[in-house]
Amino acid sequence: MKTICIKTNNKPAINYLLENFKNLQLEDVCFSCHKFKIYNNIFIHYKGKDIKLFLSTISNILSNLVFDTYEDDFIRAILNREYFYFDAIEKKQIIEKTNDIYYEDIEALTTKESILFNTFYNFLKNNSKLYFKGFITFRLRRYFNELEKTVDNAVNQYLIEKEYLEFVSLLKLYVNSEESKVDMVHLVYNNKEPLLLDKNKNIIKTDINLLNAKYLSDITFSSLDLILNTLLNILPKKIYVHLIDDKDEFVNTLELIFEKRINICTDCNICSIYKSHIRQL
Repeated sequence: MKTICIKTNNKPAINYLLENFKNLQLEDVCFSCHKFKIYNNIFIHYKGKDIKLFLSTISNILSNLVFDTYEDDFIRAILNREYFYFDAIEKKQIIEKTNDIYYEDIEALTTKESILFNTFYNFLKNNSKLYFKGFITFRLRRYFNELEKTVDNAVNQYLIEKEYLEFVSLLKLYVNSEESKVDMVHLVYNNKEPLLLDKNKNIIKTDINLLNAKYLSDITFSSLDLILNTLLNILPKKIYVHLIDDKDEFVNTLELIFEKRINICTDCNICSIYKSHIRQL
């Protein structure tokens, strides 16, 4: 027989554990909760022979308790310690982004889960008493290190996105404050060699605008940089974007900057001509 005693006075933890122990899909298990001098003590008794399965089951429940009940608080503590200069709204957004990273990155999620599970399992294999608060404080260093890496990643992503939105906002303000120089242009968009055409469908050379590339921040200019800079210089009243490739981040950026000036097209004469040309290459 194997008996484990989990000692804690944290009510959410107690409720979580008791609820999950009620639904255990494991035979020969009974549990009880008693308050002694200092702690509430949750006893789990196992009379079966598969000790490994029993320890794995309990370790999974304890791991999920940490994930479901405490992880956001741990992330918030990391932010308060390492990134105290963010305000409450920013910290909330970073917490959400940290959770999104684990949702999207299966490898990072698996690593974190494995570290936490193994820490609980290896401890319970050799010990019958687990002081929950002390265990979290002193034995989850590897888990917290992994969590801190992901929080750092989330902060970097948040700052990049914030800078991007500020950049878009600045350009939008400029676009709305200046007079248009041309009525309309066509942007034939594929992500390798996009083309700008005037209203007569003649190619607009983007390289002639390099001397006025005041909206570009990089030393080396990509074709997309030049397209954006040209549009900002001539400020068309209408921009017809003919999608030869799928819509991507650059097109989304144009929509944010130029808003109602943008018209997306996928099936007109211009689209057909350039799609046919690409297929022949």
